[in-house]
Amino acid sequence: MTIAPPRRINRPVFLIPLAVLTAAVLTSLWQREAFLAAEVAINDWVLTWFGPAFALAGVAFLALLAAVALSPLGRTIIGGPEAKPLLGRWRWFAVMLCTTIATGILFWGAAEPLFHLNAPPPMLGLEPGSDGAAAFAMSTMFLHWTLTPYGIYTVAALAFALVYYNRREPFSLSSLFVPLIGPRAHGPVGSGIDIICLYALVAGMAASMGAGILALAGGIEGLGGFAGGAGLRWAIMALIVASFLISAATGLQKGIAGLSLLNTWIFFAIIVFVLLAGPTAQMLGLSLRGGADYAATFVPRNLGFDVDRDWHRQWTIFNWANWMAWAPVTALFLGRLAVGYSVRAFILFNLVLPALFGAVWMTAIAGATILIDQQSGASLYTLLVERGPDPVLFGLFHALGGGPVVTGIVLFTIFLSYVAGADANVSAMSALSTHGISPERPEAPLWVQAVWGVTVGLVAMVLVAAAGIDGIRMMSVLGGFPALFVIVGAALSLAAMMVRGRPTAAPAPSSG
Repeated sequence: MTIAPPRRINRPVFLIPLAVLTAAVLTSLWQREAFLAAEVAINDWVLTWFGPAFALAGVAFLALLAAVALSPLGRTIIGGPEAKPLLGRWRWFAVMLCTTIATGILFWGAAEPLFHLNAPPPMLGLEPGSDGAAAFAMSTMFLHWTLTPYGIYTVAALAFALVYYNRREPFSLSSLFVPLIGPRAHGPVGSGIDIICLYALVAGMAASMGAGILALAGGIEGLGGFAGGAGLRWAIMALIVASFLISAATGLQKGIAGLSLLNTWIFFAIIVFVLLAGPTAQMLGLSLRGGADYAATFVPRNLGFDVDRDWHRQWTIFNWANWMAWAPVTALFLGRLAVGYSVRAFILFNLVLPALFGAVWMTAIAGATILIDQQSGASLYTLLVERGPDPVLFGLFHALGGGPVVTGIVLFTIFLSYVAGADANVSAMSALSTHGISPERPEAPLWVQAVWGVTVGLVAMVLVAAAGIDGIRMMSVLGGFPALFVIVGAALSLAAMMVRGRPTAAPAPSSG
């Protein structure tokens, strides 16, 4: 009988991101304008000089995953032939979906297409608000929310699943590099990778929660006809943190999986409502036109060859950087879920099916937004310009005839989406900062999860109290810069395992 090693805190990985994050928040409050200006300059430098690397990586990851699926490695069972799955296929899909999209697909599914409809890239020569701009907007939503972003997650998560379960490497991002450079991947450099990626995810989650708190508070105040102020926002933050900590305490099967299943069913219910309440035939027609444009321009649009460089950098590359900032730590959780399934099944459930869901969601939500905005004289775009992206989703459902009940369901969905996504990511963050995590003991102590959960909540409230400090949000995007190299390393490791035809370590040479 093998005795599992005791779980103990990985002090550098646990303490350094906390300290740096605290210092960044205090600095951003003390020297807000100077701090933000410095971040903007760094952000522009990264996107300008490394934009092509982000773009090429996105396309290359998809090509690699297609090659892996067709290779003998595609038949490999993650964890070995005798491994038993943690989750059934439907639960697996639900958890994966809710871990990766959080609240982003709710907010940006309605807000983003309005930018592309009313301010398309000048290089394309499209008239704002025209049918051509509408097809471009839908095509862009498919680009930003289907195959390429899920390819980023899938490459990193699949590489980790194979090294964690089949090679029995530690629960660490440095394990991704073992197929390339061997045990040298572990050590100070590996800890540095964990620290940077953990910091990037905490900042990104805090920014996402801050946006969610503002949207929930605005929706509740609008529904109830009162001004809740700071007290309401603190109550929402406390409820979110308490909810995902309770979920974490109940474990994967009951907590994360249960929330994700409920959230996924509500997502589908929202899609059905919008398709029935909106101009269905026009939405489907717009989806077909956008899909045709997406397919025809897939490679040049990903690489930015047929749109203005500034537009490509501010939208597509900005999106890839943001997805990459989340991807390394999220990949640890997604890889953990994969035991007992084949590599091909992993690619199906982490790339193909979520991309199809994203296309269906955008057909309904983005399609309805575009058409209603066209038919109402840009009323939703006016709302976006005057009040920001948060109220656009509520404006859409109001235009579709949704009353207080529908508004309440949307509010609950925003809340549930963040809780389900945060639960999974806090689990991965906590495990990353804890020694002794293994397939037999996959969870960090609850108090570690509580520290990270409360930290995310408090940083989010700083953002809200300071009227939404953009600096911390940008910090999560800047995290995509080092994350790019981590995920490229994961892709190279995956390619190496594919070429060698085995995901396990090579046998030790015989002596004598």
